[in-house]
Amino acid sequence: MTSALIRAVLAGTIVPFARGEGSAIAKAPRQGPVRIGWLGLEGDEQADRVHHGGRDKALHHYPFDHYARWRQDAPDHLLLGAPGAFGENLSTEGLTEDQVCIGDRFRCGSALLEISQPRQPCWKQGHRMEWTTLPKLMVREGRSGWYFRVVEEGKVQAGNAMVLLERPLPDWTVKRVFDLLIGGGWKSEPEALPALRDMALLEKGWRDGAASLIAG
Repeated sequence: MTSALIRAVLAGTIVPFARGEGSAIAKAPRQGPVRIGWLGLEGDEQADRVHHGGRDKALHHYPFDHYARWRQDAPDHLLLGAPGAFGENLSTEGLTEDQVCIGDRFRCGSALLEISQPRQPCWKQGHRMEWTTLPKLMVREGRSGWYFRVVEEGKVQAGNAMVLLERPLPDWTVKRVFDLLIGGGWKSEPEALPALRDMALLEKGWRDGAASLIAG
């Protein structure tokens, strides 16, 4: 049984950001129970609804386990002292991309969540951190985080347990899927692409990406 304590529950609102765009990547911890609806945490916003939010990106989980690694490169970075630097909604220790799988279902407080896809880093992460090479490092090292879809609405708060209930795809860790489709690993394992294309529990955009690679 895989489980972890939730270190922080975080939400943010849209503010002016860069390149003429707004963003809610700056998340702040919420105290007490927070409702999880079909589209995520109550009070959490997404400026770019094409690339963020929606049923398959309802909640972003980033392992606090990775913060120590990033502090090796940026020991004095103020954002790396507490959860929230990566725009995450949920922060835990003890769950990383090589320990969770696509389709995993977790009881999170009273809600039921299902892993839908890895998170693909973008320029906004580097801009917020004033660290332009960070997204490339996240890709190279596979320290991506992941997204949940909501299976059952509920409430969650810091200190709740996140407990694994189901693992239908034990061979498909988040890290493996990320490394294949974003890190370029498919070039040495092309036989994995049809399985990804047909993986119903994987978000459609990632399945379409696998299909595009098959088509060449």
